Amino acid sequence: QVQLVESGGGLVQAGGSLRLSCAASIGTFSSYSMGWFRQIPGKEREFVAAITWAGGIVYYTYYADSVKGRFTITRDNAKNTVYLQMTSLKPEDTAVYYCAARATPYYSGTAHSYDYWGQGTQVTVSS
Repeated sequence: QVQLVESGGGLVQAGGSLRLSCAASIGTFSSYSMGWFRQIPGKEREFVAAITWAGGIVYYTYYADSVKGRFTITRDNAKNTVYLQMTSLKPEDTAVYYCAARATPYYSGTAHSYDYWGQGTQVTVSS
């Protein structure tokens, strides 16, 4: 049974930082493409970042334009964990953040192409 568990959300002032973690109970973690999405009430789930592993120390990362330069996605295949380091946070970053896994090593920025989802963690940025 695949399980993704996010942690690290919370309340932070604008300009602050948070690090989200997603621990995956999954078959072969390294073969999965991992992503972070976010959602606010009444809106569709929005792509934030994704990471794939090409073997060895080669990783590929992808970001939404709105977070490029402020957020960093990383993964630790030995710990079956993916992280999202968020800096220079803005009030518009406020959302529920979801970790997602795609059963292919290839990138996608589309929510419906991901196979597994965590329960979400709330991030609130105050102005």
